This record gives sequence, structure tokens and C-alpha cells, in this order.
Amino acid sequence: MTRPWLGELFRALLSVGAGGAVGMVLGRPLEGLLAGLALYTLRHVYHLAALYRWFRQRRKSPLPAAHGVWGEVFHHIDRLQQRNKKRKKKLTQYLKRFQQSTEAMPDATVVLDESGAIEWFNSAAGRLLGLAHPHDVGQRIGNLVRHPDFLSYVREGSEEEAVEFDSPQDAETRLSLRIINYGKNKRLLIARDVTLLHRLETIRRDFVANVSHELKTPLTVITGYVEAMMDAEGEYPHHWQRSLGTMQQQAARMARLLEDLLLLSRLETTDIAEADHETVYVPAMVASMEEDARLVCGERLTIVVEADPTLRIRGSGEELRSAFSNLVQNAVRYTADAGTVTVRWFADEAGAHFQVADTGIGIPPQHLSRLTERFYRVDKGRSADLGGTGLGLAIVKHVLNRHEASLTIDSEPGVGSTFTCSFPPERVERTAAGEAGTPSLYIASSQ
Repeated sequence: MTRPWLGELFRALLSVGAGGAVGMVLGRPLEGLLAGLALYTLRHVYHLAALYRWFRQRRKSPLPAAHGVWGEVFHHIDRLQQRNKKRKKKLTQYLKRFQQSTEAMPDATVVLDESGAIEWFNSAAGRLLGLAHPHDVGQRIGNLVRHPDFLSYVREGSEEEAVEFDSPQDAETRLSLRIINYGKNKRLLIARDVTLLHRLETIRRDFVANVSHELKTPLTVITGYVEAMMDAEGEYPHHWQRSLGTMQQQAARMARLLEDLLLLSRLETTDIAEADHETVYVPAMVASMEEDARLVCGERLTIVVEADPTLRIRGSGEELRSAFSNLVQNAVRYTADAGTVTVRWFADEAGAHFQVADTGIGIPPQHLSRLTERFYRVDKGRSADLGGTGLGLAIVKHVLNRHEASLTIDSEPGVGSTFTCSFPPERVERTAAGEAGTPSLYIASSQ
């Protein structure tokens, strides 16, 4: 037993003993003992009342003085109070440093609770998002920033993706915004001014579109003259024919490159909503692409086609034909003789899928993440020899993005590659087999 408790026990025995002694003198020992116990109890009640008053005063006054156990209690409470003051001071310093650092950030930073209500924001958030302090603290962010793209992102967006939209404060300012989950049901909103990058990207797109358009006319003139010279065989030396043939081949390649650049420019600059109004009969499209592939490969490849005749998709037929055709032509181009190219159009619970598989040269894994970049080539020499422009998969990526679809690439060098375009269920339409306008199911194989 510790010293304070020994002292408290001594005080209890002394109070009861003194009361009993006085009671014996007065001839009432029991009443004396009870009186001594009551005095001892009143002492504890007094200290409890003092502690209660101290709490009621919000601990601004010093703790009351006491001896024994109550002295130890008050001493430990005082130590806890001093420790909490130091901790609170330290936390306050950390908070001030955090606020100072976020205030210095050019990016808008907003702390949200689990319901999307604003708990805190920096001055950049006021400048870029139009938030006002302290009026907007506690308001839901969706009630203050009303841009449709932002509201859709808040409902469905992921941490890995960002959304871009014009600032509610200035239509000339472009923002890139992300929301990151942290802590316990907390979210951190970060908005960055990307106006300069957006303008540079717009300038780049306009430059590519304008240059491609301007080059198209002189290239058409050059191609026409080359064809005329090749047709007039007797008017030129025979050894020119080979040079003219090379010129015609390279002019045709440049024409394809310009067409792809113009298509990419149109995909980047037109509204995504334009791809929503048409019902596309993909089986008929696949049949047409199969015929084109046969003309290219002749008898050197086996082409297998499997298409669900009841499966349609809502989108832009022209854009989808361009994307699907690029995948089929790539498979034919990069598959060696006696190989197989398989084209499938099917659906499952995840949506509709257009799949092209080949037994070609395959792609090393380190290149897969960059295949959809413009002009990216795994083997530059081989790609040039085969006549590719380096823009096919970039076109596929843009078309699929406009149709809310994704591209999956599986490949193994020396074994082959599989490209799968996956469309969400809301874009899929079904018809009864044999309905007018619906192509019949076919599983074709040609060699």
C-alpha cells in the first residue's frame, strides 16, 4: 500500500476512533462512531464539491489544495492538464504549419467529410472554385460547384482519374480536379489550374489539323502527276518506272498518314455526344472487314469470324468501323504466313466485346502500355516496311473513349496477340434472330 493510502487509512481510523472515544465519554459509543464516520465522509464530499466547481469553471482556476489521496488525485489531474496543454500546443503548431503550407500551394485544396460537406479550404480554392470563408464551410461541395462534369465525377469518379472543366469563377480558366480518400471517411479535393496545358494541347491539335489539311491538296496534285507519268510509259525512259513506282507508293503512304491525322483531329475536337445517336449493326460491319482482310492476305492466312447476329451497339458507325478495321488490318499485317486471325463479336454480363486475336509475332510486355501513343512503334523498321502509319491504335483508343469503352491487350512474343474492345451494357442492344435488317449468324473460316 502506498504512502497516500496509508495516510488516508490513518485519517479514517483517527476520525472513527475519536468519534467513538467522545461517544464513550458521553455514554453513547455507537453514536460517536457514526459521527466520526460522518465527519470523515463529509471531508470527501467537500473535496468532490471542490473538484466539481473546478470542472464547472472550465478548469481556468488552479486546482484546490488537499492532502492524502485527494492531494494525489489533484496532482495527477494537474499533470494530465499540463500534458494536454503541451500536446494541444504542438497539434496547433502542426495545424498552423499545414494551413500555411496549403495556403502557399497554387492548387485549390478542400477537405470534405463523408457526406461531401466542406470542413476546410485554402485561399486557392476561393480563387479557382469560388468558395467563400466562412460562409461555405459546412456546405456540400456539389451545391457550390454545379458543373455537370464535376457532379458526375463526384458520384462515379475514381481516385486514379481526374476530371477537367472550366472554373466557375472564370470560363477562361481550365481546372483538373481529383478527389482522394484519406483517414476515416475523409476526402481531399485538389484542383489544379491547367489552362496553359489546355491551350498548348488545343494549339497542337489545331496545328496538326491545319497542316494535315494544307498538305492534302499538294499531295493530291503530286499523286496525280505520278499516276499520269506512269500511265505514259512510252514517253519516259524505262528506268524511271521503278522510281515512279516508289514515288507512288510513298505518296499513298503519306495520304494514309494525313487521313489518320485528320481523323484523330476530328475525334479530339468534336463532341463525344455525337457518337450516341446511331444503332450500329456490327455483324454486317465484321463481314465487310473480313472481305477486305481476304483481299489483303489472299491465301496466306486463315481468317475465322464469329459474330452474334442479335447483338447491336449504339454509337457512331463510321468511328467504330475505323477502330475495328485498324485492329483487323494490324492482325493481318503482323501475322506470318499460315497463321490465323480470329475476329469475334459477342456479349456477356459485362457488356459487348469486339475481339481480334492473331498468331503473329507478338509484343514484348514492356511495350504494351505505350502502344496507343501516337507514332509509337515496337519495331520501327518492320512497321515502316509493312506500311503502317503508327496512328492506328491511337485512333482505336480515342474512338473507344468516345463510346465509354476500353481496350485490353494481351500478347506474348512468338505466340500472338489479342485485342479486346469492351463496351458497357447500357450501349448494347438486342434483336430477335431473323428480324428484318439483322444479318444471319455466321462462323466463317477462310484460307
